[in-house]
Amino acid sequence: MTPVTLVVLTLNEIDGVTAIIPKLPTHCLDEILVVDGGSTDGTVEFFASRGVRVIRQPRRGRGEAFRLAVEHARHDRLVFFSPDGNEDPGDIPRLIEGLAAGYDMVIASRFRPGARSEDDDKFLFASRRWGNLLFTWLVNRLCARGGARISDTINGYRAITRAAFRRLAPDADGYAIEFQMSIRALQLGLRVLEIPTLEAPRIGRGVSKLNAIPVGLRFFALLVREWARPRARR
Repeated sequence: MTPVTLVVLTLNEIDGVTAIIPKLPTHCLDEILVVDGGSTDGTVEFFASRGVRVIRQPRRGRGEAFRLAVEHARHDRLVFFSPDGNEDPGDIPRLIEGLAAGYDMVIASRFRPGARSEDDDKFLFASRRWGNLLFTWLVNRLCARGGARISDTINGYRAITRAAFRRLAPDADGYAIEFQMSIRALQLGLRVLEIPTLEAPRIGRGVSKLNAIPVGLRFFALLVREWARPRARR
């Protein structure tokens, strides 16, 4: 099987990494690469003491972390993982299997049958859940080709080949990069597989770094830009 790099994205996640990293399915991983956005809580030292390669971002932001990972990973299949407790490391083998089956990108979906979102119990007060569903609906309406659909366009827990990432050429910053990757994958007709995932609560002192309103506005502006981009090419 083609080798795989697990990309661990960190920013002050010491509680999460100490709890989650020992649970990683290392038997199916050929490299673990940490991309750190400037941790000051011992996260970098945790990995360094275990001989794990750490790339420090010269410029913060999740989009920058993705692009650095693709540049520095030793292998052409990458799984992006955040050790904050939300993402189940048990899904990693299934993400890898999707790439091995020939898919360009595999997304761990919180909205497929059998899946669960952290916000499910909040229902009407789950602004993050409803925002995700709204943007996903808009993307499928505006950008999908040939009947293709994605149920969770925003979740960052995903795997992709280096060739597919370079074809998508995402330039978005922050949390918008996964959204942009999903949009462009639908526009370009890439083969995308989704697997249901069970999103768990965050671990320890870690808090979400996503501010819903400004992020939502950036997502909307990005969607408009991406929707107009292929129209301008026709």
